[in-house]
Amino acid sequence: MANSSKVNTPPAEVKKQTPNQKPPFYFYIILFSIPLLFFVLLEVGLRIFNYGDNLSMWEQATPGKRIINAYVAKRYFSNVKNPPTTIEDVFDSSKAKNSFRVFVLGESSAAGYPYMPLGSFSRYIRKRLELAYPNNKIEVVNLGMTAICSYTIRDFMPEVIKQKPDVVLIYTGHNEYYGALGVGSLESLGKSRALVNLYLSLNNFKTVQLVKDFLQWVIKSFSGEEKKRTGTLMSRMAKEQTIELESESFNDGIDQFDGNMRDVIQMCKDANVPLILGTLTFNLKDQKPFISVKSSLKPDANTIYNDADKAYTSGNYKLALELYRKAKDLDALRFRAPEQINSLIRKYGDEYGVAVADIDSVFNSKSPNGIVGDNLMTDHLHPTLEGFQLMGSAFFDKMKELNLLPKAKPVIAFDAQDYKTREAFLFSSIDSTMAKYRIALLKNDWPFVDPKNKIEMHTLLHPANFSDSLAFQFMEDVITWPEAHEKLANKLLAEKKYEEAVNHMRVLIYQYPVITEYYNYIDNVALSLLKQANFDLAYKILQKRYMIEPNAFATKWLGNIDLNNKRIASAVNYLEESVKYDATDIQTLYNLAGAYALDKQYNKGYQVISQVLQKDSNYPGARELEMQLRGLTNK
Repeated sequence: MANSSKVNTPPAEVKKQTPNQKPPFYFYIILFSIPLLFFVLLEVGLRIFNYGDNLSMWEQATPGKRIINAYVAKRYFSNVKNPPTTIEDVFDSSKAKNSFRVFVLGESSAAGYPYMPLGSFSRYIRKRLELAYPNNKIEVVNLGMTAICSYTIRDFMPEVIKQKPDVVLIYTGHNEYYGALGVGSLESLGKSRALVNLYLSLNNFKTVQLVKDFLQWVIKSFSGEEKKRTGTLMSRMAKEQTIELESESFNDGIDQFDGNMRDVIQMCKDANVPLILGTLTFNLKDQKPFISVKSSLKPDANTIYNDADKAYTSGNYKLALELYRKAKDLDALRFRAPEQINSLIRKYGDEYGVAVADIDSVFNSKSPNGIVGDNLMTDHLHPTLEGFQLMGSAFFDKMKELNLLPKAKPVIAFDAQDYKTREAFLFSSIDSTMAKYRIALLKNDWPFVDPKNKIEMHTLLHPANFSDSLAFQFMEDVITWPEAHEKLANKLLAEKKYEEAVNHMRVLIYQYPVITEYYNYIDNVALSLLKQANFDLAYKILQKRYMIEPNAFATKWLGNIDLNNKRIASAVNYLEESVKYDATDIQTLYNLAGAYALDKQYNKGYQVISQVLQKDSNYPGARELEMQLRGLTNK
């Protein structure tokens, strides 16, 4: 009997897939594309809705002018409510052919603290270049910023190089421990230099800002309300307050500086951009150690400092200098750079052939018995105004030595330039008061005093006059720096102290050359004096205006006053220049024709008076002058 059961076999065309068979290649492309597409769409969306801050390096100051982005410091400061800014130098978006462009980078000392914005060494260099090379367009751009370290310098450098500097000057190293992203800083991201620099390279992405903001929100949510930190920015930035000499954190700070600065030097060398590094200087003699740590392995800082004082008193200045430096290095609060930083800077000079301006040696050489103290320092490391000018002179000497100055022949002999620069240096009395108040507040805070012993600002500072009260309001953030100068200028103007009023406006113009209202202010003062027939004072004011920026108005009236006072050659020069600015001003043309006549340039005078009559055939006195000049040209 046949078996009725039948085995069903699958059709031949159906193949069972084996477990080991690999998916097609496009499966992996899709798999990896999904998260990539998500982040791309997220980034695009965040940009469309303008999430977060614009952290690009530059922004437009006025058409054709650039300035550093006011929010760029947010790349480095996440836990500080009001991140620092620079002294706001502007420069041309496109470098002019006759431009000589210098970039300055560094920390608060580079920015000119406490004499900001006018007292920095960069302002000395700018003024000296302007005086010596008037036919060059001088652009000295100071990017110095309080409470940063070498991470910021390294991050800035690629964008600085793109601006085609003729030379870059760097003065940095004091903030390597407590500056933003430093190893002992409130803003630290850890000790991995590669990780920190990777983070900085991604900072312009809105997605990174979103993640950072989310993490900060989570931390604040779980840690509760953070205690408000008060005091100066650097006092708030010091998280790891005790960093002993040759400790792990100490060595991490040295390695951090070394790695970042080597990157900076290599960037400049690759781009063929001249670079000058400055050694760091400090208050050695008159600044006691902030934190003295007793240890069985090392002497404590206070003992060594006292030994230095004894050596100094006994006249052993060489030993005193050595001990003061040692005491500074043993100070466990790293507010002054250790000697290893200067050793590295000098080493870069030998290893890379990079130029080094030895600021430290210059300051010591200009100090009593060869040791820097309060003679050139306002506090532990910020120079006095004289110190900043000395620093600028040291950098300038190095530029001269390396032939890194404009190619044109200077109109002032090199040996006379320093004196002329200090004589013409723009700095006002109210800026001196602001600097004095800044230092008073700095020394009224940790680490100079116990925070419990701080004195209230209203008790500490004592405004003695209207100018001082404006400086006090500035320190309270009631008014801005420009507002303080404007208010003082207006007060002086009301008191008919015209020259003093104009001097304050000149200060504003030097700081903010793109703000036309400040120029108009001086023009209006001069016009008021002309209406009062106060020609002598008007002439002085017009000369100040001319030194800032010549225009048709200033040159016209300088020429007119010279003509009236029989200074004929000068009158001709000014009036010719005025016509170049405005060839439609009939009065200027008429006076120029008269000046030519008195200067016996009859042909030129006849040509100009003919232009006057073409514009206005009835202009008073023009016919008579034309007849006189016609007769003289025919002789």
